[in-house]
Parts: sequence; structure tokens; C-alpha cells
Amino acid sequence: MQLGMVGLGRMGANIVRRIVKDGHTAVVFDTNADTVKSLEAEGEGGSIKGTTDLAEFVAALEKPRVAWVMIPAGITGKVIDQLAELLEEGDIIIDGGNSRYHEDIKRAKALQPKGIHYVDIGTSGGVFGLARGFCLMVGGETPQVEHLDSLLKSIAPGIGTAERTPGREGDPSTAEQGYLHCGPAGAGHFVKMVHNGIEYGAMAAYAEGLNILHKANIGSRSASEFSAEETPLEQPELYQYDIDVPEVTEVWRRGSVVASWLLDLTAAALHADPELKSFGGRVSDSGEGRWTIDAAIDEGVPVPVLAASLFQRFSSRGEALYADQVLSAMRHAFGGHNELPSKS
Repeated sequence: MQLGMVGLGRMGANIVRRIVKDGHTAVVFDTNADTVKSLEAEGEGGSIKGTTDLAEFVAALEKPRVAWVMIPAGITGKVIDQLAELLEEGDIIIDGGNSRYHEDIKRAKALQPKGIHYVDIGTSGGVFGLARGFCLMVGGETPQVEHLDSLLKSIAPGIGTAERTPGREGDPSTAEQGYLHCGPAGAGHFVKMVHNGIEYGAMAAYAEGLNILHKANIGSRSASEFSAEETPLEQPELYQYDIDVPEVTEVWRRGSVVASWLLDLTAAALHADPELKSFGGRVSDSGEGRWTIDAAIDEGVPVPVLAASLFQRFSSRGEALYADQVLSAMRHAFGGHNELPSKS
């Protein structure tokens, strides 16, 4: 089967590589001519055709055309509108980025009068997707999702990447192979949105726990090192451990209930940079965590862990600085408390 890919960043290009390796063909588009030329050269026997012109891209696609858009969410809508002017009835547009599911519902409705079908695919796998496969959460009309099945199967990790859940028998479901039709337009990105919200919480839990281990030798500080503005340790003898945090992540990877791919990545990062000196600690958020909290509020669902993890990201970027200054000002005003020097 043929796939058209708009956007050849790390994920878009690797999706193309996976499908071509599995016997499919691709037409690719990117504004960077060198990127297009490089990926086109990887395709054996002309399996990848490259373009830098959107009209040429559409003209090269076989009908019904399948155009997968894999670009930043901020420009996705503009590019989909441009594609819609070039495509015809029966063609399919896929948004595989991290668009908000609200936009999917609007876009699918807007494309209906033209007979163009819209499919949203929440895609997880990052830079490791080429080797591991991509987890795909799909929203859209059933006939079109079924039409895409062979492509989705090639992009997804496959049945052999995880043991079957006890009790599951018979032919594996698509979910067991790494892709799932979650529902109508927007459902794929809705599931991916919550996936990323959970990711925020899981990352925060690891980070907070490892920080406790990192500070486990605080009892070795002498009493003279504590300022009057700091609460002294009541039992410093309980905190005399020089924990090797990178080694802890290694041992947790083996047989522990908290083992995960996130922990694997954390262990690799700590091995490469044990003091994490190459990181400033400013943690970005690309939107999905916020949208997850919005959905929880609309549904009346309590998500204290996910909300706290999102707000911590704000704080990491200095967004709590003014509030902290207000607190410091109040303490100084009512008690004459002076600020301590900041810790490096």
C-alpha cells in the first residue's frame, strides 16, 4: 500500500522507513529539500518518492490518496486546509501529531461536504519508534480505518513486543499488536491526550522519588550549617546515606514493580550524566497535560496527581517566582525573616 507523509521530522521519517521496510511505498513532502533528498535515497527501487511542492505531492499519490500530516500542532490546521484544496472525494487525511481532539471534530465535520475523510492518530514512540514500533491510537470512520489496516500494522510494534495478558486467547486483537481504533473523529487524540497526562504524572513520581534518594545524606551536615531560617533535623542519624542514584535505577529495572520504559530511559540518562549537569531543570509542556486536566474538570473526575505534575512543570520554568517572592515578603514583614542564599 502507498502512504503519503507530510513532514519528515524524526517521527514522520521513521514511520516512512518502517512501512517501506515492510513492503509498502511512500510519497513524502517536506520544505527542506536536503531532508527529502536524503530520505528518498534510502528507498530501494524507488519505494520512496520525494517532493517539496504540495501539489506535486498530491499528484504523485495513488487514489484513494492517503496523506499523513506529521508536523507541529500549531501549523497542522493550515496544512490540512491546503491539502483539502488539492484532494478529492474518497481521499483520506491523517493527523498523526499531537493536535487537540477538539480540532479533530471540527476538521472532520468541515471535510465532510467535500467527501474527504479525516482520521486522527495519536502516535507514541518518539525517537525509538523506528526500532520499537509506534503505539497508535486511532479515531475516525470504521471503513477508512479498516482501509488503513495494513499500514497501521506495519507501523505498530507487533504482537511479539509484549507478553500476552493472562487470559487472552485466540487471534490477537489489534490492540495487542500496538494499534487500536478508539472511536469516531477525535477519539484517537483523546486517548493519546490522556496517555500524555499519565506520562506527566509518572515522570514526576520518578523524579520526586529519586530526589529523596539524592538528598538521603542530609544528616551528614553539621548543625552549624543549618540557618535559623531552616527547620533542623530532629534525627540526623537517620539520613546518613550516600545513595548511588544511577545504580538504584539500574536495580529497579530488574524485577521491580516500578520497572518501565521510562525508568529504562532514566537509567540511561543518569549513566551518561550522573550529576545531570547538562540539564537546567526547565521542563516544558506541549499542551496534552493541560488538555487532560481540562477534560477531567469537564467530566468531574479528580486527578490530583496529574494536576500537580503539570503545575510542577510550570514551577520548573520560574512561573512560581512571583508567588515565592510574595511569600518571602510576607515572612519578612510579619517576622523579620531574611531570605537564605539560593542553593545551586
